[in-house]
Amino acid sequence: MENLEIYEKIKEVPKEARKKITGGRLVGMTDIKPMWRIEKLTEIFGPVGLGWYAPVIKREIIEGANNEKIAVVDINLFVNYKIPYKLDDDLWSEPIYGTGGSSFIAKEKNGLYTSDECFKMAYTDALSVACKMLGMGASVYWGDSKYDTSKKIETEEDARNLKITFGKYNGKTIGEIYEAEDIKYLEWLFDKSNDENIKKAVSILTGLVEKTPEESKKEINAMPIQETQKQRIKDKYKDNLDQLQLEIANLGKIKLSQLTYEEANKLLEVK
Repeated sequence: MENLEIYEKIKEVPKEARKKITGGRLVGMTDIKPMWRIEKLTEIFGPVGLGWYAPVIKREIIEGANNEKIAVVDINLFVNYKIPYKLDDDLWSEPIYGTGGSSFIAKEKNGLYTSDECFKMAYTDALSVACKMLGMGASVYWGDSKYDTSKKIETEEDARNLKITFGKYNGKTIGEIYEAEDIKYLEWLFDKSNDENIKKAVSILTGLVEKTPEESKKEINAMPIQETQKQRIKDKYKDNLDQLQLEIANLGKIKLSQLTYEEANKLLEVK
């Protein structure tokens, strides 16, 4: 098993899967067609539900400036390494986190516009972020960036002058967002952004500190049981429901739905 084996298979984006953004805030940049990611996930890992799946772990509406609102979706992508590595047994990945956003209420020339597809678009965005962690579309991301981060952030002045070129604060600097007292948005940027310069700039101005791997793992383990975990547990104990109830009781819970992500995994590991 080579570390870059999967990365090398999915880093290049064919011409037909690329499209130039011709309008709006990201004009001139390259977008990747969503179905190409679905195709590559299916090609490498197998059909959705069997070789990969991406449940929603959180979705919310964030208040923005000028009565605008943003829909945000967080997901965990799970992939099965059985097919690409020709394994005899399933080998599921740890959760690969992705977050995405899309305008729910946006201010346009003719007034406020409400989108009824905001969560769908935010989910697609979140999946793209998770896929990026596998190296999918790396050739595009090496060439294009949604962030103006060519200069390394070292001082408070650097942090204040870092310009955002996406989302509701497109064209604004981190300093301007800070002066606007939109701390919640800065916290969201710090937590969700994969760009180290943005994290550093927000940290300098707000004092936020990035979570350690141990803290992130603890947060994931504390999440509620996932629907896919429930189904796998039910399938495992379908002929021995009394044993299932005993195992749940041993974990200090009454119902399966009360388990955490970590407790559910413990049940699945029981011989």
